[in-house]
Amino acid sequence: MSGNIEQVWKFYELIWNNYDKTTIPDIIHESFKFRGSLGEEKYGHAGFIEYLDMVHFALDSYKCTIKETVEENSKVFARMKFSGIHNNIFMGFKPTGKRVDWEGAALFNFEKEKIINLWVLSDLKSLEIQLH
Repeated sequence: MSGNIEQVWKFYELIWNNYDKTTIPDIIHESFKFRGSLGEEKYGHAGFIEYLDMVHFALDSYKCTIKETVEENSKVFARMKFSGIHNNIFMGFKPTGKRVDWEGAALFNFEKEKIINLWVLSDLKSLEIQLH
């Protein structure tokens, strides 16, 4: 596994699945630009943490499962599944208590072995149907 793909795995396993914000400086560049699948753009560590906290607040037991990765030069593409329990307001929907899951894809760009840019797209329609 290359260093960049390993960083993608750490990004999902440590930061998202373990909700460990202390690992962010080791994985994410300080000039990080993030466009999340919910349409928000965030900048730097603090901006990304806002997004991370918002998702974890809305979805208990939030988890990202990598299904596939592809690497080309300083870019990594990942396809994954997201899941969690809808226990707080999310995307404008009141809590349902239901487990929701949906699929997505992300394009990571690297600078000096840290993620500097990330663009995520996911199947929000299937998520929205589950949140009703």
